[in-house]
Amino acid sequence: MIQEFKTFIARGNVIDLAVGIIIGAAFTGIVNSLVVDLINPILGLMTGGIDFTDKYLVLSGSVADGASLGAARDSGAAIFAYGSFLMALLNFLIVAWAVFLLVKGVNRLQSLAVREKKAEEAVAPTGPSQEELLAQIRDLLADRASPV
Repeated sequence: MIQEFKTFIARGNVIDLAVGIIIGAAFTGIVNSLVVDLINPILGLMTGGIDFTDKYLVLSGSVADGASLGAARDSGAAIFAYGSFLMALLNFLIVAWAVFLLVKGVNRLQSLAVREKKAEEAVAPTGPSQEELLAQIRDLLADRASPV
C-alpha cells in the first residue's frame, strides 16, 4: 500500500493539482483585495455610499439599529445577510472571469504553438518514403546481381 501511495504522489497530475491549489489560494487574496479595495468603493459611489457587505435583515431576535453585520451575528439573532452573499457572488464572478481569460489565453498560446509546428513540418523537406528506399535498395542489389 505504501508503494502504491508513493506512485500516486509521484504522478504529475497530483503535483499539478497541488500547484493549482496553492496558486488558487494566492489568487483568492488578489480577488478579495480587488473586490474590497477597488470594486466596493466604486459600487459605493454609484449607490450613494452604501456598503453591501454589512447589509442584512433581522429574521428573529433583536439587533441594535445600525449594528454591523459582525455585531448582528454576535448578538445571536437570526439574520439574512444578503449583502455578504452578494459580495461572495461578485467574488465568484470575478474569479470565473479571470479563469476564463486565463484558459482563453492558454488555448491561444497552444493553438499558436500547433500552427508553428505545422508550418515547420510543411517547410521541412521530406525525404523518400520507406517504400521508395526499399525499392532503390532492391534495384541496386538487382544491378549488382545481374551479369554484365
